[in-house]
Amino acid sequence: MGNWVYICSMLEKLIPYITVILSSSFRYALGPVMGKAFSLSNIEIVILMIVGMMLTIILLTTLLGDLFYGFLKKTIFRNAKIFSPKTRNIVRVWNKRGLIGIAFLTPILFSPVGGGLIAVSFGEDKKKIILYMFFSACFWAPITVLFMDHVITFIMSILKG
Repeated sequence: MGNWVYICSMLEKLIPYITVILSSSFRYALGPVMGKAFSLSNIEIVILMIVGMMLTIILLTTLLGDLFYGFLKKTIFRNAKIFSPKTRNIVRVWNKRGLIGIAFLTPILFSPVGGGLIAVSFGEDKKKIILYMFFSACFWAPITVLFMDHVITFIMSILKG
């Protein structure tokens, strides 16, 4: 019985971390919100956000990227316009800045899944994708955490009246 108590207490500590990692994997700005909801420190949230984004990027570039992108092309984007305003903007960023531009904008505009798929679809080297996305995650995580911290504090002060 003593082992179950230990396991349950470990799971209780892991749930906030897993939640922040998974939320940052899909939508980068959700990481700070979930981290604050679980009363995690800013340093913990920054580290977990970086882990979450890199988890998605590594999965998309190494294991699932080509399969997932092929599935999207056959199903969702089958009848989509090739040159929509959104795709024109993505190609414009790619032509001007390349992978560095896509990686820089991934956390704030494209989300980790979107940025990873864009980078894979242009056929860039997978090691470069992982490296540039890591630098981007390290750059944007503290900025996002501090910004969302101020937003949450402001909203809470308004709600308390």
